[in-house]
Amino acid sequence: MEEKHGTFETATLGGGCFWCLEAVYQQLHGVRSVVSGYAGGHAPNPTYEAVCSETTGHAEVVQIQFDPAIVSYREILEVFFVIHDPTTLNYQGHDVGARYRSVIFTHSDAQAETAKAIVKTLGDEGAYGRPIVTVIAPAPVFYPAEAYHQNYFQQHPAQGYCMAVVAPKLAKFRSTFARLVNPVFN
Repeated sequence: MEEKHGTFETATLGGGCFWCLEAVYQQLHGVRSVVSGYAGGHAPNPTYEAVCSETTGHAEVVQIQFDPAIVSYREILEVFFVIHDPTTLNYQGHDVGARYRSVIFTHSDAQAETAKAIVKTLGDEGAYGRPIVTVIAPAPVFYPAEAYHQNYFQQHPAQGYCMAVVAPKLAKFRSTFARLVNPVFN
């Protein structure tokens, strides 16, 4: 596969624990970097403990730098809608709280249009059997999470949460989107 490197774009997504999204997007071909962090709240410079207290309004998110010549924003979102449940408000599995909400923070009008189109298509198809509650909003300030949250799955694959929650999502991504897995991870 020929590599074409152009201008990188940014995607900011929240769909449960940021460790899950980070692990998946780190293996997506065309992704340059993935940073776990916080966005969408009212408190500046939040800490993990403050976000967990549900007092800051932030969601756990990942900010993805990607090359649209290799992977499109639409493909980024297609992966997003497979690796989390967009029909649950403020929780994913056993992770409960507004910080785990399903959210797409857009960085352009084109991203907003793409996100709305995908949500409409999935809704019209009845893809989930329930309404999609994913919020689509302009990207707010992004705050990187503490260093110990970065590359979490890579550093702790045998940790209980990683084995029970992150690994199955990663496996689902790899089987559903085999064509999009970075060859480095094959």
